[in-house]
Amino acid sequence: MARLADPFAAVSAIGRTLPDVELTTTWGKPALKVGGTMFVCIASHKSAEPDTLVVMMDIGDRDLLIAEDPDTYYLKEHYVGYPCVLVRLRRVGADALRGLVIGAHRYVSHKKKAQRSRVAR
Repeated sequence: MARLADPFAAVSAIGRTLPDVELTTTWGKPALKVGGTMFVCIASHKSAEPDTLVVMMDIGDRDLLIAEDPDTYYLKEHYVGYPCVLVRLRRVGADALRGLVIGAHRYVSHKKKAQRSRVAR
């Protein structure tokens, strides 16, 4: 299968429309962070396929995506304990990608907000 010229370009374009997003790197790969926490990045672990996006999300939602479309969404052992899904960028549609990036931004933002309110108590 052909490699994408810039697998992160579409992801970055979506991310730039969201509040408080920082374009940075994680483990030497392009990433988007909100409040210093990564919500999407290009997978860096050797078990992931090339041009794979790591998207932070609830584990239950991840499991549903994988069950519904295992050609697009998958998981490798290294990622099992983390609330994320691996996405084959060459297979995901533009609308689905937009939903994934926005959802990951919400997921991480909500978790950070919940952590801050627990600390403030």
